Amino acid sequence: MQHKKNQTLGEFIIENQASFQYSSGELSKLINAIRLAAKVVNHEVNKAGLVDILGKAGETNIQGEDQQKLDVFANEKFINTLANREIVCGIASEEEDDFITINSNDERHQNKYVVLIDPLDGSSNVDVNVSVGTIFSIYRRVTPVGTPVTLEDFLQPGNQQVAAGYVVYGTSTMLVYTTGDGVNGFTLNPAIGTFYLSHPNMQFPENGTIYSVNEGKYIHFHQGVKDYIKYCQQEEGDRPYTSRYIGSLVSDFHRNMIKGGIYMYPKSSVTQEGKLRLLYECNPMAFLAEQANGLATGGKTRIMDIVPTELHQRVPFFCGSRNMVEKLQEFLDKYH
Repeated sequence: MQHKKNQTLGEFIIENQASFQYSSGELSKLINAIRLAAKVVNHEVNKAGLVDILGKAGETNIQGEDQQKLDVFANEKFINTLANREIVCGIASEEEDDFITINSNDERHQNKYVVLIDPLDGSSNVDVNVSVGTIFSIYRRVTPVGTPVTLEDFLQPGNQQVAAGYVVYGTSTMLVYTTGDGVNGFTLNPAIGTFYLSHPNMQFPENGTIYSVNEGKYIHFHQGVKDYIKYCQQEEGDRPYTSRYIGSLVSDFHRNMIKGGIYMYPKSSVTQEGKLRLLYECNPMAFLAEQANGLATGGKTRIMDIVPTELHQRVPFFCGSRNMVEKLQEFLDKYH
């Protein structure tokens, strides 16, 4: 994987296309489409406090959550931008009830990739000016080229992903992605609309001192998770650890990858299956974590080995610095 100072995202894709196991031109188109949509969404996120795009759209998504207006905008922008490129044969969005079939321009269903996307993760934070993000996951279709996509194309385990990443719309806007050859981060220069390589070869530190979990729900957690949280709070060695929880998966993950930490969204007595979605959130983040020397587990199984059974499936999710996840696993295994 080559890295150069002041390298743009476009230059990086072209220079490193040999490391992608499939057609480089197709991947370039796909990442470029995501880059373009991210810039448009970034523009809207940054002016969200100035216009009436804030607040709720009056609709509820498939998850039963009120859709923020910006959610709807981001969803439309990513779907339209991806659909207009001659590469994607299907899109599944956290905001849509069902997957969307996209025919190729010759109307012969020649496109090879499906994209699963969480268009605006953490959107409830928009109106309080806290970072939000976009998460994406890319697979090659498994049904024959020349036919419309089916549910089977989307219900693939995470270990079949060919690329995944996220955009974090924060104090600066970053696009972070992997194609299975490490993780690289690109920061947007808003003055000229160009992403520059700013964080080459991103890695989780093996050890961390941050734990990210909604401790307000502690009472509902599995005993193994409770025990691990208590371990994090004990005064011993480099503990107690620091508790940091933004409530925006992209932001929490991004900080922990840079500084070293663990993110936890366990199942509970209230959410028996967990809350995060396997296909739109957990799989892409797990792919990034493993490519950045971290780990991601559902508690019993590696996240990327879970075979999905439905489009909006939820699972428990733990990911971050390798030694922290392994330590958590020790506590979880006591009760299995």
